[in-house]
Amino acid sequence: MSVQFDIPRSSAAETGKLASRLRRQTGQAIGDFGMIEDGDKVMVCLSGGKDSYTLLDLLLQLQAKAPVRFELIAVNLDQKQPDFPEHVLPEYLTARGVPFHIIEQDTYSTVTRVIPAGRTMCSLCSRLRRGALYTWAAANGITKIALGHHRDDILATFFLNLFYQAQLKAMPPKLRSDDGRHVVIRPLAYCRESDIAEYATQRQFPIIPCNLCGSQDNLQRQAVQRMLAEWEKLQPGRSENIFRALAHVSPSHLADRQLFDFALGAASATAWPVDATGETVAAQA
Repeated sequence: MSVQFDIPRSSAAETGKLASRLRRQTGQAIGDFGMIEDGDKVMVCLSGGKDSYTLLDLLLQLQAKAPVRFELIAVNLDQKQPDFPEHVLPEYLTARGVPFHIIEQDTYSTVTRVIPAGRTMCSLCSRLRRGALYTWAAANGITKIALGHHRDDILATFFLNLFYQAQLKAMPPKLRSDDGRHVVIRPLAYCRESDIAEYATQRQFPIIPCNLCGSQDNLQRQAVQRMLAEWEKLQPGRSENIFRALAHVSPSHLADRQLFDFALGAASATAWPVDATGETVAAQA
């Protein structure tokens, strides 16, 4: 049975209607997808960006009023990027009284050595980062890995898969890893990036910019994000409708034969032979 989180009426972090909306949306997503259960030890992956700061901040607020008991630990992967301010996150987390751990792994040198100059680094960087986080989670009794992906990330991933991978696939709010050892959750799945950006400004989070992939301007994801932003300007609410469509899938109205039995067991499921022009070849007597 999914757990519906009770949203706190007020808190020290109250910043008006925006904060209330983000807490409500986060609690709703946790409940809808059964993201957090009693006794969970949740690892919040903290990069130093607006999304992960907001995720941690909202989970700390919700933790106080949650119908279940769970632990939170913030984990940052120090990838040894040049000029990375190593003191920022420990000082912030210590001041807030949040348990944390810093993983030190030089993935920066690996990525910059392997990927040619001018090529996008996100894919390799993501795999290395995921491996380091999964390894630490397995060794420290983590039951849920919380990432700061939001609604706009999910939509962008959907269109990236559609345009470049020929797949109808997005970024699920809750995912079990391929080996079955880890459960990844995205509590901000219902939250808009613009709201998160505004919230991060209001809360004055000490943002740490990414000097690796974040500085690249030729990413396919950025192109898709620009497309979505333009659509939203032309027709406000379009992104919301697309996101809602991801939760209302009609397999019988698509074309995936593994997902839906279009033949319904009929003999017509047998493949019809065609020639090089695509014309059906008559059966031989």
